[in-house]
Amino acid sequence: MTTRERWTVYPLLFLAIGLAMRAQSGTPDLNGRIRCEILEAENVVCQNLRVESADGNPLVHLGRVQGGGGGRIEIRDARGNVSMAVGTRSGRSEGGVEFFERDGHESARLTSTGLDEPPPDAPAPRASPTDQQPGAEATDAGT
Repeated sequence: MTTRERWTVYPLLFLAIGLAMRAQSGTPDLNGRIRCEILEAENVVCQNLRVESADGNPLVHLGRVQGGGGGRIEIRDARGNVSMAVGTRSGRSEGGVEFFERDGHESARLTSTGLDEPPPDAPAPRASPTDQQPGAEATDAGT
């Protein structure tokens, strides 16, 4: 092989190897997202975590509470309605477990002081600002 041939073949070889390795590592799309089937990590640090069903409905949402107050885990039914929540609420320091009716209104809350019945005019949970992203219309972990 001549020197000229080496100057042509070797750069192309390294380019091909680099492109093949890039394809194996998962390529980000234009929105900065990486799609892969399995992600193994020792530690994950994030602001929100959402588990979705195959059709895109959120099933579990872990995130921060709107307006401060700590964190919250929401568990949803197959239609995306909040069924149960564990965590804090905005403006409150105590945590609790909340249960919701099918229409989204809170039916009961279990705190360190016991089981509380919500007032009849208790508002439905509000969505947090981080949940107002496209494709996350049904999540409202920030009450």
